[in-house]
Formats: sequence, C-alpha cells, structure tokens
Amino acid sequence: MTLSHSAAARVAAIAAKQGKPAILRLAVEGGGCSGFQYKFELADAPDPDDLKVETDGVALVVDPVSLDLVAGSMVDFVESLGGSAFQVTNPNAASGCGCGSSFAI
Repeated sequence: MTLSHSAAARVAAIAAKQGKPAILRLAVEGGGCSGFQYKFELADAPDPDDLKVETDGVALVVDPVSLDLVAGSMVDFVESLGGSAFQVTNPNAASGCGCGSSFAI
C-alpha cells in the first residue's frame, strides 16, 4: 500500500481543520455498481491488526479483510475540473465503474 504525497497533504489539511489525528482509514465494502466500493474516513487511531503505512507524517490504515482486496494499491488525491477526490489505483481490480468509486475482482 502507498499513500501519495498529495493525498497525505490533503489528509493533513482535513485532519487539522477537524482537530483529529492525520490517519486515513481505507476500507472496502460490498456495494456500488461493480460489486465493491471504497470507503474513506479519518480514524482516531489504528486498530491493532491494521496495516499502517506513513507518508509525510500521515498514516494510511487498512483492516485485514479490506487489505486482501486492495493489496499493492496506491491512494492518491486528484483535483480536476470535475471535482476533487481520493482515488485508489488498485492492481487487483478486474474492472471498475465509470465514476471510479467501485470495482470488481
């Protein structure tokens, strides 16, 4: 798992505004148009069994069940004319939906 510098900077800015630790949790849930969807939220602390990676002092944490579906992925923060969002580049995804928020294995 990798957290890009731009994603780390965005998490740090959001966490500072909310007065929370700079810890981004990535989870995978069933749903979305392709079967699975990504869920992002700020975490207060990593769980003991989470995978934790750090970039620029910001942590990305992933639970073991989700990790099976996103191992080797990169989390980035992308800004475009259409808006801005966290984006996952997942080498395990066989297909995805047009909006990029769900995927299939």
